[in-house]
Amino acid sequence: MDNDARRHVTLRRTEFGTFEATNPRGGTISLGEGGDGTLFTPVELLLAAIAGCSGIDVDYITSRRAEPDSFEIEASGTKLTEGGNRMSDLVVEFRVRFPEGSDGDAARLRVPLAIKRSAESLCTVSRTVQLGTPVAMRQT
Repeated sequence: MDNDARRHVTLRRTEFGTFEATNPRGGTISLGEGGDGTLFTPVELLLAAIAGCSGIDVDYITSRRAEPDSFEIEASGTKLTEGGNRMSDLVVEFRVRFPEGSDGDAARLRVPLAIKRSAESLCTVSRTVQLGTPVAMRQT
């Protein structure tokens, strides 16, 4: 596998049920089920990753035409526990507004195509979930 294609993060336990994730560029984010109550849970980070990945795609495609007045994405799903924990009914909703005028009109027209392209080919995160990529877990 091409090393340029390989991605990774490192998690370190900071306290019971709480971890800090670090990327190779030094960025960090804390996550956990406990802590002070404001931490993102792993499921919330999954939803954020799906929405963020698609949001970046849609932003790149549409914002070339006009800067959005507002750009909000909501990702949601249902956590199921029967038969093993998992998420179902994942939905990503885009609320994007562009200014009036020809540039805004051009950007608005691109939103549906941008969302479709993201879902079908561009967004690595949602495509990985959709395709059901196996996850290997091992102790080293």
